[in-house]
This record gives sequence, structure tokens and C-alpha cells, in this order.
Amino acid sequence: MTQLNQLADLIAAAASAKKAQDIVILDMDGVTLITDYFIIGSANSTTQVKAIADNIEEKLAEQGFKLLHKEGYREGRWILLDYGSCIAHIFVEEDRRFYHLERLWGDAKSYTYDK
Repeated sequence: MTQLNQLADLIAAAASAKKAQDIVILDMDGVTLITDYFIIGSANSTTQVKAIADNIEEKLAEQGFKLLHKEGYREGRWILLDYGSCIAHIFVEEDRRFYHLERLWGDAKSYTYDK
């Protein structure tokens, strides 16, 4: 795997620290103009999804990264955290299987985060 964007790596590490499962980084270069990377992870409960999102926000704020937009926190089934060049998608496992962003954005290079 090539050296990924520092921000994408920080997001994946923060998600991993709260036990996010099956973390995947999609390199969106040449696929969409929306962002450079999607970071996708899942959890077994809405409580864990929120804890993962909270940890991402906290760890990135400590590094000086500004959250531009957040969606889905109240329900906690699919939380989107938009940092501009990187967008984190944290799902309850069943919703992740349903929406299957990895398939939807199948033209993107995909990297499994395994640190």
C-alpha cells in the first residue's frame, strides 16, 4: 500500500482505537471531486458508532483538523464526518452491509486498515 494521506491515517487510527471493525480507506482520486478519501468502518451498536465518531473528532481536533460537517449523530446508525479532503463513514454493521459504499464506489482503490 502506498503512503496514504496523513488525515486519512489519523481518522482510521482513531476509529481503530475504539474497536471499529473492517476499516477500509477508499482513494477517491479520479473517481469524484467531492473528497480525496473515504474512511469506512463499522460497529455492533449505535453506542459504539457514536464512541468511534467522538474519538475521531477528539483526536483530529487535538491535531488541529477542523470538522466541516457532521450528519447522523442523533440516530447513530451511520455517522458521516466531513473533513474536506477526507470523509469518515461509521456504520452499524447491518447498515454498512445495506449501503455497501465499497461496491457503490467500486472504481476507487481500496485499502484495508490493519494497524
